[in-house]
Amino acid sequence: MTTRSDSFPRRHARTQRFTLGAPRAFTVAPDGARVVFLRSTSGTDRASSLWVLDVPGGRERVAADPRALLGGDHEKLSADERARRERSRESGAGIVGYATDADVELASFALSGRLFTAELRAGTARELPAPGPVIDPRPSPDGRFVAYVARGALRVVGAEGEGGRALAEPESENVTYGLAEFVAAEEMGRSRGFWWSPESDRLLVARVDDTPVRRWWISDPAHPERDPQHVPYPAAGTDNADVRLFVIGLDGSRTEVVWDWARYPYLAHVHWSEAGAPLLLVQARDQRSQLYLAVDPGTGATRLVHADEDPVWLDLFPGVPCWSPSGQLVRIADEGGARVLAVGERPLTGPQLHVRAVLDVTAEDVLVSASAGEEAPEGAAEVGEVHVYRVNELGVERLSQEPGVHSAVRAGGVTVLASAALDRPGARVRVLRGDKHTATITSHAEDPGMSPRVRLTEGGARRIPCAVLLPRDHDGETPLPVLMDPYGGPHGPRVVAAHNAHLTSQWFADQGFAVVVADGRGTPGRSPAWEKAVHGDFTVALDDQVEALRDLAKSFPLDLSRVAVRGWSFGGWLAGLAVLRRPDVFHAGIAGAPVTDWRLYDTHYTERYLGDPAASPEAYANSSLVTDDGLSAPAEPHRPLMIVHGLADDNVVVAHALRLSSALLAAGRPHEVLPLSGVTHMTPQEQVAENLLLLQVDFLKRSLGVAQPHKSA
Repeated sequence: MTTRSDSFPRRHARTQRFTLGAPRAFTVAPDGARVVFLRSTSGTDRASSLWVLDVPGGRERVAADPRALLGGDHEKLSADERARRERSRESGAGIVGYATDADVELASFALSGRLFTAELRAGTARELPAPGPVIDPRPSPDGRFVAYVARGALRVVGAEGEGGRALAEPESENVTYGLAEFVAAEEMGRSRGFWWSPESDRLLVARVDDTPVRRWWISDPAHPERDPQHVPYPAAGTDNADVRLFVIGLDGSRTEVVWDWARYPYLAHVHWSEAGAPLLLVQARDQRSQLYLAVDPGTGATRLVHADEDPVWLDLFPGVPCWSPSGQLVRIADEGGARVLAVGERPLTGPQLHVRAVLDVTAEDVLVSASAGEEAPEGAAEVGEVHVYRVNELGVERLSQEPGVHSAVRAGGVTVLASAALDRPGARVRVLRGDKHTATITSHAEDPGMSPRVRLTEGGARRIPCAVLLPRDHDGETPLPVLMDPYGGPHGPRVVAAHNAHLTSQWFADQGFAVVVADGRGTPGRSPAWEKAVHGDFTVALDDQVEALRDLAKSFPLDLSRVAVRGWSFGGWLAGLAVLRRPDVFHAGIAGAPVTDWRLYDTHYTERYLGDPAASPEAYANSSLVTDDGLSAPAEPHRPLMIVHGLADDNVVVAHALRLSSALLAAGRPHEVLPLSGVTHMTPQEQVAENLLLLQVDFLKRSLGVAQPHKSA
């Protein structure tokens, strides 16, 4: 299968969804003089360099070029580094992450498992001697040392390359110091495992022992000569890794941090700043209770700062908990049916705002990311918008003004505001000093060459957020076969007021479909009750897809006699569920990397929503596509189903697809299986990503009887 070199599938794959060349990962110096960021040289260059914007003059300069530092050598990644990138969905190359000292004068990063630093004022970079492969190097706040992980040991070296040594070494092959365990990196948003003290004399270090975790084998059937990968995977209802925390001094001292680990085994968040004692957020396994604990680094003792309980579950949020400069606890909480910002014991926001993340905290205000709450005034925000707000005791002020999706980083009176909108590609990144625009950071991302014909709206009695896309040359009246294109579940809102988010859906629309994206119950961004409606029963997500579809057909030219559905991961599960449970509505489906049996997915995610499988087996059976007895809830008629799965997937392992295929075969249900050799949960390979789009549209046309040839552009 071939396409023109300028076709959308080819450009979409080559540019990694038009993300290459866009600036990202911003850090602002506390004096407001520098903004540090990552960016590659073009929209097809995978290798990011480290850049600095000098705010006073607006000049951009390279601080570290990976090609120059590696001397033309090909980048080589260790297994641990590949796993870290898979957890963070990082598909780029070069410098994909960095850390700085407190003054943002020194940056450190790893390349091919080697340790590098960059002097950000001078713009010079060099390699430091370090046993590898190096993972997650981080300078001390005073810039005198760099700590990093190598072969499970936490090590430190002087910023000039002197005095390298191990501070903590693993006692067995199953132990690591300074790394996040699987569920922390995959589900909790905690990608790191060590934290410097503000005084730069000691660190908080996570010790992870994955001995209790059940081992799985992930092989590559296309290469039987290769050994399979042996990975610890904590499936729902099974044992997690044993995670403990230690205060480890540069002088060799070591003190264990003590809390009720048996009752609160999840170390969800760690914060250590000059504003207060080290702060931990620890969760119970059922995630219905959590503690905010202050640590005495001298003794390891902890004291309770605050406790949360919820009858359903407690969510985790970026940027919190932390201390305000005055020493008050800053957190995001579900109170009074709303998701609010609380400082101390006082909520500073109400039901008009749905707070998503804390971006910065100063003595004057707290900078947050938020969408409109369910009690926002009529017309206060449009569907899919996310804005940046300043919040303090005097009230709430919106910093971002234009419609769209906004995020920000702030320090030293300088704010980097990244803004995506429906009417332009990519994101515009502006640098503000106070409220004054001082610079725009250049993006080298390619223009997609098309603009989505998208209408953001709401569907059904529940006012389900929806995006509807029609072919760009459609007359607006002729009924079209429908493609539902959801994610539809926790952590994955897709109905957003941003141009690039709808490009793939628009390409499918241009093949002759009306594409509908619906963010039903369970998706974030609306209200706590909306998200928690899936508790114990994921299938309400399917009910909302049906409700949205039928309601939108009253206003859009949707041919309900020809409806298909496609999705990936949770969306893949939803697509499979749709054709198996509701063949009266859905006539074909594509299930990409679907979770077909929730007992095979990880503990922290699955148990939050469905509980312990031993205590709630009916919840798992009802929400799964397969059961111990075979296919779950078979229905007539049989609808075409394509199952797509990467054989190297270590998140949703290929056993999900194989078990579904076996159950379908046993039930006599026709289906197709597309195995992707060497592909993980992501599909970054250019040829795979391109042809996967083409194969999907061909399957959909074949299954729905759409005869016209697809358009390649």
